[in-house]
Amino acid sequence: MPPEQARPLLELRRLELAHDGIPAVRGIDLEVRSGEIVCLIGANGAGKSTTLSAIAGLLPCVSGEIHYAGARIDTLPAHRRVAAGIALVPEGRGIFGRLTVEENLRLGAWTCSDKAALAKDLGRICCLLPQLAGRLGQLAGTLSGGEQQMLAVGRALLSRPRLLLLDEPSMGLAPRVVEDIFTLIGKIAREGVALLLVEQNARLALELADRGYVMESGRIVLEGAGGELLRDPRVRAAYLGERAEG
Repeated sequence: MPPEQARPLLELRRLELAHDGIPAVRGIDLEVRSGEIVCLIGANGAGKSTTLSAIAGLLPCVSGEIHYAGARIDTLPAHRRVAAGIALVPEGRGIFGRLTVEENLRLGAWTCSDKAALAKDLGRICCLLPQLAGRLGQLAGTLSGGEQQMLAVGRALLSRPRLLLLDEPSMGLAPRVVEDIFTLIGKIAREGVALLLVEQNARLALELADRGYVMESGRIVLEGAGGELLRDPRVRAAYLGERAEG
């Protein structure tokens, strides 16, 4: 195993989170290694998006620890986590509709002061996302839902993340567009970026992921390789719409 994969890039230890004093995540442990796709599945309200918000620094921890690249980061503000290489693509995309596509993309590169490097990165994103390449001057709010999702991913990638957090990237999209999004996720992983994916489409997520975790009521109740979880009768009954045998 390469040295950079000898220990997790991201590690949650006994993490507990709350909303307005109400427990939302209850002592979970989770790991993501460099270049790995890990999915987090579960019903609405299970604590999945809350977990991503805490990793990104948008929600304080009640207790427990978040470790990233060998350092504890749960007390760092969100902007320092971005600078360290953590990027979040939020549920609902979070683009700025009255700004152009290029302006939205450049917001993701706020940590880059090198104009030549930024131009190179923009070119790379346009190659990765050809749907946006000819629309840099177009208002982001006029894009289709799928194009807006691509834009949100592109904006996050311009921060040069080592860890990309994706919250419900397929939500509200047509099946063909969802396929494009998941193809993009695979390409990003092959470039060496680690991904932690929260996704309601459990089948697609588990088919793509190296490993997965199942959350229920703020707790991790199952974990394993993506293929193993796909075959687990409990997962198939609860999240894939299949009737449990017996």
